[in-house]
Amino acid sequence: MDVFETHLNNSDSLEISLETLELLEWPTVCSHLSTFAVTEQGRRRCKEFTLPSSKHLSEDQLCQTLEIGSLDVSLDSGISFKGVHDLQNILFICSRGGVSTGEDLLKVAETLRAGRKLRKLIFDQDTRPKLSFLLEDIATLPDLQKLLEYGLDEGGRIADRASTRLAELRSHWHALRLQRRDILHDIIRDFAPLLQDNVISERYGRPVLAFKSGTASQVKGMVHDSSASGNTTYVEPQAVISIGNRLAKIGSEILNEERRLLADWSREVGKNVNSIEFLSEVLLKIEFSLARARYSKWLNGVPPILEDAQNSPFDIKNFRHPLLVWSDFHNKKQQVVPISFDVSSDLKVVAITGPNTGGKTVALKSIGLAVLMAKTGLLLPCTGHPRMPWCENILADIGDEQSLQQNLSTFSGHILRIGRILTAISDSSGTSLVLLDEVGAGTDPSEGTALAIALLKTMADRARLTIATTHFGELKALKYNDSRFENASVSFDSVTIKPTFHLQWGIPGRSNALEISQRLGLDIEVINSAQKLINPKGVENVNQVIRGLEEQRERQQSAAEDAAVLLARTELLHEELLQGWQKQRQETDEFNKKGRIKLEASIRDGQKEVRHLIKRLRDQNASGETARLAGQRLRQMEKGDRNKTKNEFNQGWKPTIGEKVRLTSIGKAGEILSFSDDGVQLTVLCGIFRSTVDLTEVESLDGKKVQVSQVVKINSSQIKKNFSTIRTKKNTVDVRGLRVHEAEGVIEEKLRNCGGALWIIHGIGSGKLKKGLRTWFETLPYIDKILDAEPHDGGLGCTVIWIIN
Repeated sequence: MDVFETHLNNSDSLEISLETLELLEWPTVCSHLSTFAVTEQGRRRCKEFTLPSSKHLSEDQLCQTLEIGSLDVSLDSGISFKGVHDLQNILFICSRGGVSTGEDLLKVAETLRAGRKLRKLIFDQDTRPKLSFLLEDIATLPDLQKLLEYGLDEGGRIADRASTRLAELRSHWHALRLQRRDILHDIIRDFAPLLQDNVISERYGRPVLAFKSGTASQVKGMVHDSSASGNTTYVEPQAVISIGNRLAKIGSEILNEERRLLADWSREVGKNVNSIEFLSEVLLKIEFSLARARYSKWLNGVPPILEDAQNSPFDIKNFRHPLLVWSDFHNKKQQVVPISFDVSSDLKVVAITGPNTGGKTVALKSIGLAVLMAKTGLLLPCTGHPRMPWCENILADIGDEQSLQQNLSTFSGHILRIGRILTAISDSSGTSLVLLDEVGAGTDPSEGTALAIALLKTMADRARLTIATTHFGELKALKYNDSRFENASVSFDSVTIKPTFHLQWGIPGRSNALEISQRLGLDIEVINSAQKLINPKGVENVNQVIRGLEEQRERQQSAAEDAAVLLARTELLHEELLQGWQKQRQETDEFNKKGRIKLEASIRDGQKEVRHLIKRLRDQNASGETARLAGQRLRQMEKGDRNKTKNEFNQGWKPTIGEKVRLTSIGKAGEILSFSDDGVQLTVLCGIFRSTVDLTEVESLDGKKVQVSQVVKINSSQIKKNFSTIRTKKNTVDVRGLRVHEAEGVIEEKLRNCGGALWIIHGIGSGKLKKGLRTWFETLPYIDKILDAEPHDGGLGCTVIWIIN
């Protein structure tokens, strides 16, 4: 290939890359990103930056985004770029030997000061290594900054302190002006009758007084002007002409001195132009990182994981199109439907089918923008941990390429663009992502189908991943002959004739053309005629298979949701049982500890008294009476200990409401809620379950049991809680806005401390929450009855359940 051909190929590759960015609306995303920048040059960088050329650069930008985002959030007022200016034109003038204005030179000083402040704030090699690496070699030139700030006042005016000569000239100039003003005021007083007014005017930079017509000759001076009517003549008195000449001369000298100072300072800036340009570029990179961080935070983004291997999978969960998020935010809507991409490493081509307006093109643009955002160092508006390969080429053919100026039809335009895509892939050895919209459309269906199949097979050999939208049924069958192919579809509600925008993987879509046409009011005869022309063994059978797959997927989704609910309830029960076991174990340990302490104290007291008696018996003066009394006391101690043990053994344990007991049949602890009318049974709350058992089936936590002969009849009506039949705040729970399994968890928590009636406010809505809760209530053995609330208590939007006491 000669040089000319190589240049043409490179030109084609660049052209298709730029076209792809336009087709994916990447400039619009960059425009939104620029609104989070602070300075004008920062906004320009956000709109005009170049995509990173390697995975290493993309990862560096992502790290910079995370580092500065973390720092920005930790500061109350965020990171400030106040004082950072665009110095490009100023540095160009100074580097070419030109003279900048005082205002421009003051911008240089303010930028140097702001750069040093930001370096002090950001530089930390332990927590922010990537940003610290950028700031490591910058020079903030404090001497140049002090020189400029010393010589310039606010607004860029050269200060008197800039040079001794300038101070002297300005002082002399101000003194002469005061002298001239005093002389003019004296003339005004002396010639007041000849003047039109007492104001000192100015003509051509000279002070003049307004004399009446015909009186100017009475005052020596120079006439500079007259009024349009000729009634006023403006005269500069002779007494101040010489002073004015001296002021003009001194003013010229002041301008020369100021020009000399500005030239010197501009020359100093020109000497350090490389250092200042490097500082400006580093500050621009940091501001670009800050804009990415703030935009990513606004999107609630998560950092992506970029992988080296070309066959790495695409795993992106619930990606929200950033342009739709922006549109919904500004239109006060919440309607963005997330899209998930789960492409394994062995898949090369995904064919997305389904009806028009169903969201196929949005899906194409979504994955394209996701890859571009990850490549740029932006966080992705999705959930989980998005993972994808770093793609060198993102190439797309989306939209209509029809052009009257170039004499191109729609089909020709698509073919030319696809040709440029193939050339770009051939010229690059990196990973390529190809996005094709309505592949093979715009020509004879049979030839278009054949061309689309051949093209997709070629893409499967050359590109990492190709995603194509199509209406051709033959493309749906490719996955069954080639494991590199997969089907996906966008769902459509044929009842409402509206798309749901949900992307379903593994299931080809139906066009629903006849059904939609009928719903839209097309003549039924046309619909019936079209239905007869369809091959029932072909298209209809395929549609039935697709419909069956969709129903199967819905059943699997419903089963998965039910399993998730059951898992959540099981985890909740496990947590409650574990907490109860830990509490029971703690109470048992505390009881045993108290008993051990009491026993040890009793033993110590007995040992002490026995030692005292032995000591008395060993005394030489002890008599027989002493021995008799000691023996009597020992027998009393022995008898008292036996009686105490016997009494403790025979003393019956009586359970009370609210006491913790252990169910001997299952070995679990619970709380006594109530007793039966005859007093021989009791209701125990164990975890979230209630159970009615005999008194003989429970024991205290320390092992005591009820003796049957001591069972006393208890009037349960006297110990029942005062359950209210009137709705109050305590017996009402609001679960509106929750899912069924979430609402079940909230209601279970309420049921632990509630008896009688419980009002559950679930709202009306679609009815799914009410239906799910009613189904769950019917499975609970301790629910007596389930009713709709009275109209004044919520009606159909509120359910009342009665708990068995």
